[in-house]
Amino acid sequence: MSIVPKETIEVIAQSVGIPTLPADVSAALAPDVEYRLREIMQEAIKCMRHAKRTVLTADDVDSALSLRNVEPVYGFASGDPLRFKRAVGHKDLFYIDDREVDFKEIIEAPLPKAPLDTAVVAHWLAIEGVQPAIPENPPIDAISAPTENKRTEHVKDDGLPVDIKLPVKHILSRELQMYFDKIAELTMSRSNTPIFREALVSLSKDSGLHPLVPYFSYFIADEVTRSLADLPVLFALMRVVQSLLRNPHVHIEPYLHQLMPSMITCIVAKRLGHRLSDNHWELRDFSANLVASVCRKYGHAYHNLQIRLTKTLINAFLDPHKALTQHYGAVQGISALGTSAVRLLLLPNLEPYMQLLDPELQLEKQTNEMKRKEAWRVYGALLCASGKCLYERLKLFPGLLSASTQPLLRSNKRVATNNPNKRKSSTDLSASQPPLKKMASDVLMSSMSSAATMAGNMPGSMDGFSTQLPNPSMMQASSSGQMADGIAAAGLIRRDQGGNQHAQMVSTVLRQAWKEDQDAGHLLASLHDVFGEAIFSFIQPPEISFFL
Repeated sequence: MSIVPKETIEVIAQSVGIPTLPADVSAALAPDVEYRLREIMQEAIKCMRHAKRTVLTADDVDSALSLRNVEPVYGFASGDPLRFKRAVGHKDLFYIDDREVDFKEIIEAPLPKAPLDTAVVAHWLAIEGVQPAIPENPPIDAISAPTENKRTEHVKDDGLPVDIKLPVKHILSRELQMYFDKIAELTMSRSNTPIFREALVSLSKDSGLHPLVPYFSYFIADEVTRSLADLPVLFALMRVVQSLLRNPHVHIEPYLHQLMPSMITCIVAKRLGHRLSDNHWELRDFSANLVASVCRKYGHAYHNLQIRLTKTLINAFLDPHKALTQHYGAVQGISALGTSAVRLLLLPNLEPYMQLLDPELQLEKQTNEMKRKEAWRVYGALLCASGKCLYERLKLFPGLLSASTQPLLRSNKRVATNNPNKRKSSTDLSASQPPLKKMASDVLMSSMSSAATMAGNMPGSMDGFSTQLPNPSMMQASSSGQMADGIAAAGLIRRDQGGNQHAQMVSTVLRQAWKEDQDAGHLLASLHDVFGEAIFSFIQPPEISFFL
């Protein structure tokens, strides 16, 4: 039995001009109409699926009719909703309510706007730094800074205006937020676990951490201020800073002004940790080396970085009201910057500082054992810094303390050194030199050895080492006179090749070398007066034997 009732067939027949249709004909046509309807709907569903849609539209039915070579139904649009009404006298019969449209209204109606075609249009975002006022760009008022009238509205109680910075929206991915939270948790509570060490390795090598650098810098600065009494947390924070500085993919220079105060705090803070047994000395040493590495790595980009750091450290060192722990941190910080910083900052102030430190070292004058231990820590730091400086100076002039084993030939005008193997030992170097350079080098070497010999045979010397050096001007004049004679002889050979200019350059170098040599000798004597025989541990054993 067909789902299309015969009454529907009779109504359709009446609409096409057949007033009376026999009942048996209606019953025979109903199954055929159902078959045709099913066929059209199946084709319409196929069109819907090919269009990647899940809603059947009137366009799909029209496409199905076209496939079956049937004229499509006119007057149905896909966007118009279909409104059905129940037929009067038939409870199961519905029809579409078609509204009659007057052609005059359609003709007189205004035409709709033509749809825009898809295209790409180029426009200027800014011209020489000025944004043009065109519809494509955002309005200038939305991105401009507050005007002077708006700024004056925000005034403190004392009448001073306040500059308001516009908020900058910084979007982080979900993964970076989770990474930052995990690193912060490990730093604060689980810094002794292996996973924290793995996190430090990730911080030093991961290439996608640059968006987190401002958050890490703020986190470190905030937690150092809060956790001065928690030594493990401070140490973990400094290790995080070290890992960030080692990461070659992170541009950390703009955030050094936030990290440097935290590192300097861990060097010269009065007290780090809340227990007497806390090893805050190790934290100060670690932070000092960290700050020195920052100066070496970024000193060329920030020319005043090391100047400001040394000013802070020397002020902490020279302030007698500060604690000995602060003095220790200042000494370690200056020592980590290199021997030049020690020679320029610590050594000139060493003797007056030792006058203040000596009472703290003696058991009779300082009964507090903790302060006495702190004083000995400072003494050891000063000894190491001074000894390293002395070692570097003596390493530049190894013949300063060595006794001369060469036979001397004295004459009225100059001291000549007779060394038959001199040419033989320097054959490889002198063979490639031009004649003028070879002669000048020989004269300079003989002048240096003669100057050292004169210093070793001065009255008051002890085993080849002079405890009281002669007048520098006299020694400079003597050595420069000898050198001038030799350079003049070389200049006579090849005066046309610029021998005089070379002689002047060599004279300047020799004079500076002699001055530094003399300063190194004075440095050893002065450090021996301050530290005694403890300074000998920084001198090579052969040189110690000659000094003794």
